Amino acid sequence: MSDARQAIRAAESALGPGYAVPLRSARALLERAQLQLEAGAYAEAREYAIEARKEALRARDQADNPQLRP
Repeated sequence: MSDARQAIRAAESALGPGYAVPLRSARALLERAQLQLEAGAYAEAREYAIEARKEALRARDQADNPQLRP
């Protein structure tokens, strides 16, 4: 989950405040991961965290490539 949090922070820094929407999915997935972790569902928590990281990296890529921006 730490990797996902770091990826979200990096994307936030790269995108700036005007790009909250691309990170919404990553944040939602990270929240699900946290809930699964608290419930003891470690495998599910890990999967959600991995997906959150992927979404955050995708959002960060939008900052790096203007053609990908919404």
